[in-house]
Amino acid sequence: MRIGMALNYSGGFKESVAELADYEKAGLDIVFVAEAYSFDAVSQMGYIAAKTERLEIASGILPIYSRTPALLAMTAAGLDYVSDGRFTLGLGASGPQVIEGFHGVPYTAPLGRTREIIEICRQVWRRERLEYEGKHYTLPLPPGQGTGLGKPLKIINHPVRPRIPIVIAAIGPKNVELAAELAEGWEPIFYVPEKAADVWGPSLAAGRAKRQDELGELDVIAQASLAIGDDVAGLLEFGRPMAALYIGGMGAKGRNFYNDLARRYGYEKEAEAIQELYLDGKKQEAAALVPHELLESMSLIGSDGFVRDRVAAMKESGVTTLNIAPFGATHEDRVKLIERIKEIAS
Repeated sequence: MRIGMALNYSGGFKESVAELADYEKAGLDIVFVAEAYSFDAVSQMGYIAAKTERLEIASGILPIYSRTPALLAMTAAGLDYVSDGRFTLGLGASGPQVIEGFHGVPYTAPLGRTREIIEICRQVWRRERLEYEGKHYTLPLPPGQGTGLGKPLKIINHPVRPRIPIVIAAIGPKNVELAAELAEGWEPIFYVPEKAADVWGPSLAAGRAKRQDELGELDVIAQASLAIGDDVAGLLEFGRPMAALYIGGMGAKGRNFYNDLARRYGYEKEAEAIQELYLDGKKQEAAALVPHELLESMSLIGSDGFVRDRVAAMKESGVTTLNIAPFGATHEDRVKLIERIKEIAS
């Protein structure tokens, strides 16, 4: 089981990167860099590549709507080059509020676009002349569009690898099926191992039935906050605001994927109440309604025995990469947490 960690995109980036060398020595395998409506993730991942030696680097995630498929392929190839083959392309659809609000691009056909983007990226990395005719992307532009001067091109440089790993962030049934079919990895959010088979099992099975052998086993990446000790249970409370933000505020009524997930976990009444309060501006009241059971079941916060049991449950459910957020008062504390979770996971 690999150990990963996400870097915060809201501040303190250079300070966090300066600490990565110690995390790398402690056993951290991969670092994920998010891109919401923040600084772009690409420049930051290039910076990380220059400051590390072994650590794998992943976008977590690059939205599929804000770059053309060819640019996504070029970017991945460039990051794989400057990192000497350590890059993973994490892709996701983000949500309508960000895509239409910040980028001004219609949030349409996320499934179809993701499939076509993956096919185009792999064609670019194989250095084929780029000719593609899909429902959403046609390359070069067909007659009657543009100047008519477009021609099939192949990437000038030779990519380090003809197949850069792709991870899809997904929680909806069809999106998860697509990830299991086409991607090297799948990253859900709010992962509860005991409920994973019921919520995602059919989708994963359907996708794996169509999966090509050359892709290998699906890397399942689960996120979890981490703190180990007999007096750390109170740290669970720090997860309330984020859970409330996603369940209550990441989307409108009827178009909130995270709210849908909470309902599928069995928290229908709580999900509805959290959303009502959050959209009404009552964020603290919404956070107070996030079930303690949910916070605990998707965390690695507790005694050594509790964490060992949770890691075992993660493994049993199919998790192969733990993407942790270590709670520690100091850098040294966080290094020790990575060392301990590496030992527990192995």
